[in-house]
Order: sequence, then C-alpha cells, then structure tokens
Amino acid sequence: MAGESAEWWRGCVIYQVYPRSFQDTTGDGSGDLRGITSRLVHIASLGVDAVWLSPFFRSPMADMGYDVSDYRDVDPMFGTLEDFDALVAEAHRLGLRVIIDQVLSHSSDRHEWFVESRSGRDNPKSDWYVWADAKPDGTAPSNWLSVFGGPAWEWDSTRRQYYLHNFLAAQPDLNFHNPQVQDALLDTVRFWLERGVDGFRLDTVNYYVHDRWLRDNPPLAASVAGTITETNTYLYQQHLFDKTQPENLDFLRRFRALLDEYRDRAAVGEIGDEDRSLQTLAAYTSGGDKLHMSYTFDLLGPQFSAAHVRGCVEAFENAVADGWVCWAFSNHDVVRHVSRWTRPGSDADALARFSIMLLSCLRGSICLYQGEELGLEEAELAYEDLRDPVGIRFWPGVKGRDGCRTPMVWEASTRNAGFTAGKPWLPVPESHRMRAVDAQNLDEASVLAGYRSALAFRKAHPALSRGSIRFPDTGGGDVLAFIREGEGEALLCLFNFGGETVDWSLSAGIALLEPLAPELGDATAGGIVSLPPLGVFVGRIG
Repeated sequence: MAGESAEWWRGCVIYQVYPRSFQDTTGDGSGDLRGITSRLVHIASLGVDAVWLSPFFRSPMADMGYDVSDYRDVDPMFGTLEDFDALVAEAHRLGLRVIIDQVLSHSSDRHEWFVESRSGRDNPKSDWYVWADAKPDGTAPSNWLSVFGGPAWEWDSTRRQYYLHNFLAAQPDLNFHNPQVQDALLDTVRFWLERGVDGFRLDTVNYYVHDRWLRDNPPLAASVAGTITETNTYLYQQHLFDKTQPENLDFLRRFRALLDEYRDRAAVGEIGDEDRSLQTLAAYTSGGDKLHMSYTFDLLGPQFSAAHVRGCVEAFENAVADGWVCWAFSNHDVVRHVSRWTRPGSDADALARFSIMLLSCLRGSICLYQGEELGLEEAELAYEDLRDPVGIRFWPGVKGRDGCRTPMVWEASTRNAGFTAGKPWLPVPESHRMRAVDAQNLDEASVLAGYRSALAFRKAHPALSRGSIRFPDTGGGDVLAFIREGEGEALLCLFNFGGETVDWSLSAGIALLEPLAPELGDATAGGIVSLPPLGVFVGRIG
C-alpha cells in the first residue's frame, strides 16, 4: 500500500465482517479473529480496499459486543491481541486496510469506569456517565426514550439517581461534557492506531453528547395527530436534545486531530438522525477537520425505486458541499437488501447483480456486508433461536437483527457449511448452503462472480469512484439515469427498476461513444437503449 494516495478512503470499497458469524476455528460455534485471517483471501478476491471489523473487544455480549467492558483488549471469544496483530499483518500483505468499530457513546455496565462511577457520588469517576436526580414524583429526569424500547433512564439504587442509556440499560452513556472522559476515550483510540489499524467506523457518532439541561424532546406532529404507525415508540419524538448536540463537533475535531498524527488514517461515522441526517452528515464531514465520511440509513430501508435513489443522492449532493458519503444497502442491523427489495415472483439473483452495479456506480465510498456477495437472503429464525435482545423483547412485531447475522457459508457439502465444527451460535439456513463460496466460485454466472465483475468495473473507471454525478432530465419513470464524469471520461449509467422492458432514448446533447456493459442492456444505432427488468447499461459518452 506504500505510495497510495492519502485519500485512499475517497471512493473506496469496504467489506464489513461480523466476527461472530464469519469463521470459527475453535469449534465453539462462534467466529474468531483467526477465522477472519484465514478468510482474508476471499475478501481480497472481491476487489475491495478495506475490511471493517464489527466489535471484537472484551464484552459481556449483552448487545453482541456493542457493550464494551475493555476498550484495549480482545474478548477471549474472539482470540487475543496477538491474533489481532496477525490479522492486521495479513490484511496489509494482501493490500487490505483494516477499519475497526469504535463504540464511544456508551460502554458496558461491567466496564470498570461504570462500576466505579455507580459506587457513589464522590468518587473520581462519579461524573464519567450521565447521572441525574429523579423528579419530585420519582419519575425520570426527562422524557427521552431508548432506541431499544422504553425510557432511556435506569434507576440505580446505590447512587439513588437515574443514568442515561440510549440503547440497553446495560449500555450506560458516557458523559462527553467531562473532558476527562474524552481524553480517556481518545487514549483507547490511540492504542489501536499504534497497533496499525487504518481507520475507524464510529458507532452512533451523533449520540455522543446530550443536552446539559436534559430538556424534554417534543413529540412528532404525526404522533400528536394519532396518525403515526411506527412499531418503536422511539420514533414518536423529535430527538432535539438527546443527541446531535453542537458540542459533538468539538469532540470530532479532537478525534480528527488525533488521526492526523498518523499517516493515511480515516474515519467513517454512522449517523442516525431521522429527518436531519443529511444536515448532520454535512456538518460532520465538512471542513476537513472532522470525519472523513459518514453514512446514513437512507438506502437501508424498504424503498426501492429510481425516484428514491435519485432523491437520496441529489439531497446529499445539494446539502453537502465538501463532505463525503459512504453508501450501503445492507449491514448487521437491517434486513438483507435482497429480501427487502425482491418482489414476489422476481429473480433475487438478478436483483443482487443489479444492486452491486448500482452501488458501484454511485458517487461516494461504498460498504458491503458479509454474505451479500453470495446473494444471501434474510434468514427466517424461530423465536427459540434468537440471540438479539431487540428481537427477543419485541417478538413477533419486530423479529430483531439475527436474520442478517447468521453464519457465513463457505462450503456447500460440509457440516454447517464450513463455518464451524461445533454448534453454530445461530442456525445455518439450508437455503444459504447452496450459495456457499465454493459453489459460486465455480459458476461464472453466480452472484459472487457478478460482485467481482462489478467491483473490477468500478476500479477500471476512476470516474465512478471520484468523479462528479449529475442527473439528466428524464421525466421520471422506472429508469434511473445519471452521468459520472471525471478522470478524462464521462459515463452514462442507466438502471431499470421496473418490471417491464424500457426503451430509453438518449437525451439531447448526450452522444453514446462506446457501450461498456452491453451484456446488461442493448444500445441501438438510433440512440435507443433497451433495458430489460433490472437491466443495467453503462456507456462512455461525449
């Protein structure tokens, strides 16, 4: 990787690994760091630039590792610090950068900081978490709600105060208004920088700072009107005071200054801010002194149409002058996009190939989630198989996140599809087995082959990773049309989201010079591109 641009992150392709479900080498049924290392060749073969590891830190696993009890150690479930160092070394040998998941907004309630903080009101860490007295009637200090359901406040009988938890009660929120807390967290970041990590994915990056005065959030207008249909009461409020506070920007500047002490490091932030997500993304990535890039949940939902994708991209381009976005269709928290978007009776594999071509052509960096390169659908699990606290609590209205976290399938004919020799922590669906890596490696028409081809196509055309994007006026419809321009070329990209063949006429002023992906759509001499359902066409224009 020597000699590469310091802006390697701009337009890069990131592959997300969920360590517990990737590869087990010990037979305990859970994936581990050595397992990831043994499969890095597969990740590199896709043509990606970096691998993002979801949390592997020491944790009681109340939220599958997103409740950290020691920021400087590997949980024994996953291995040792030496195993991590070996993983980084092998990734770098293969030309892959390593991004790790930093969970800074909250810790585990088993973390030594919280154990000390909750022991009384006058210890050195008494103000390291968000504590507040009850109201005179004994109720919580504010009306803030937890993302995982119910109030965001938990009563502690020792301190006789409430503490804030935006997620599980086992995940108390750290107090970023205390400079000592910021210093301690930045020290843990430095620990991993010194071990050679290339970047960080910042979990819930806009939740770090809370309103000092604990003001109540107002209700949404739809909630007041009684027209809201959300299954999670968290979405009944305007979250004006429990997250996305202006002081958060100051911490992000401190974080960026630390990263800039090291060569070629980068950070991507996860932003969940409902209707304000774009404005927050713009603020967090502008100026070159905070995050390098961020992603929102705009393309992680059920909407699948040309109008929706265009609307999301144009909104970002209009809102963010000098920031950078990272697009994703799937991750460890949402239903896999093949299941979200495949219409009844349609071809899921065709949608998977369509999706990766679309993602590869969008302006921004992109993130892939393990298994999507195989076209894996969401797993249907029985209640007794669930491990996710969200699914267990809200079943059956909400089935939780385990359906997208089932083990990776490597070998179609072996026990547990090659994931483990023991009992897997989540079941391996039989429908996934036939999609195993070894089976698809032999099939040039497979989804896996389609992913490799699409990513190679993106890499071969720098305009796709770093160029500008604009949308010609096409009058709407099922075809998404945009032009990527830069690095000395201009590319016309067409995607038919509809269920019928569409003949798309080249707009005035667009002259097709060379079809680059004619196997996906056909161009005629008369300036017409014929796009079948889920058809794609990319051509060089002049």
